[in-house]
Amino acid sequence: MRIIHSLTCLFLTFISFTACNAKQTQTILNTLSIDHFLQKIYEWGNGAQGFQEAQIHISGPIVVATVLCFIASSISSAGGIGGGGLFIPILTIVSGLDLKTASSLSAFMVTGGSIANVMCNLCATSPKFGGRSLIDYDIALLSEPCMLLGVSVGVICNLVFPEWLITMLFAVFLAWSTSKTCNSGVMFWKIESEERRKSGGFEGLENRLLENGSSEGREGEQKDGEKSIKEQVVVPEENIRVRIPWLKLLVLLVIWFSFFSLYLLRGNKYGQSIFPMEPCGVGYWILSSAQVPLAVFFTAWIVFRKESHPDQNLMQESPCLSSNEPSNKLIFPMMALLAGILGGVFGIGGGMLISPLLLHVGIAPEVTAATCSFMVFFSSTMSALQYLLLGMDHIETALILTVICFVASLMGLLVVQRAIQSYGRPSIIVFSISIVMTLSIVLMTSFGVIRTWKDYMSGRYMGFKLPC
Repeated sequence: MRIIHSLTCLFLTFISFTACNAKQTQTILNTLSIDHFLQKIYEWGNGAQGFQEAQIHISGPIVVATVLCFIASSISSAGGIGGGGLFIPILTIVSGLDLKTASSLSAFMVTGGSIANVMCNLCATSPKFGGRSLIDYDIALLSEPCMLLGVSVGVICNLVFPEWLITMLFAVFLAWSTSKTCNSGVMFWKIESEERRKSGGFEGLENRLLENGSSEGREGEQKDGEKSIKEQVVVPEENIRVRIPWLKLLVLLVIWFSFFSLYLLRGNKYGQSIFPMEPCGVGYWILSSAQVPLAVFFTAWIVFRKESHPDQNLMQESPCLSSNEPSNKLIFPMMALLAGILGGVFGIGGGMLISPLLLHVGIAPEVTAATCSFMVFFSSTMSALQYLLLGMDHIETALILTVICFVASLMGLLVVQRAIQSYGRPSIIVFSISIVMTLSIVLMTSFGVIRTWKDYMSGRYMGFKLPC
């Protein structure tokens, strides 16, 4: 309450010292009116202002949108997801920006948050997992090529599918994912409670044995039990060393650069590219199709190398990777492809979709958050650089919002890590993911229903469309 009160005072002070106070206040009221709100939702859905020049000036709605994005970024960073499902509605509805500007700014904001996550998790280790890194590089390697391919396929599907179908698919899938995530959070919470109960009972037994002077045999048995528990959970701090797999990072960079080169050569359907190319011509579709063999090649090579050179440092939370069967290793590329397609269709980051899938197959919450944020870093930087090289506007505003989300993510990570250390509840990460997904369902599904209704009332075509 104190933080909300302070932000409210800051907002009112900002308005009171503006040059034209009455005029500014009236502008804010007009911007936040119901009619303007509904009109902005409709424009956000069909992209009516997609290629108009948007002017960004410091105003009350911009300040409110920035504060909301700060809060959304801090919550999203705890779960290792980008938060694009919250940034775009906030920037479009609250601050009144057009779809093109909001999408480009959102890409930079997600990048800022992912940089903070990667900086904190790259060298972070956990005694709970034998001193290994929280980022599972093997899952990232297996998932990244198919996720990048899925995003391209999803973008094409977004252009073809009607608005009502996209809204329905989004509501059904994200509702299912949110339900699974909440169930995973409850399951992890129960496991943590059971571990805490056993740990407390064990300590009480130890104290009673010491007070009563038990026999040497029972003392030896008790010590053996204590040793086995500690070996399963905790590794001595002096044995923990940060090991960064530079080869795996190099392979990820090669994958990133390969797809990024195709994106730059292809451009978009409006002809924006680094080389002159006919919009939606033969060359455009050839370069788009080249992503399929590229993803298949990288995935097959990684799976083959994993079979030929098994990694002894695989995390215990990845049973599918530790198996020698190729079908088990293909689970992660298939999940990444699905998450990428759905992310491209819905216009949100794949981290929000792949995170529930990783939790569903039994990956620990800490590992899921760190790995998803690591994968989001590659996809978000690719989107941000594409906007930058293809001539986006408002670069200064984008950099400012990037820094704001960077700071917000650091604060969110710090708060969550302190809470986990204090209460021993990694399931907090799972519940933070559930919060972001629930808000995304409410916002984007509601907006989709409103857009569909306005399209229907205006007699707009509501069938399938051509991609170009």
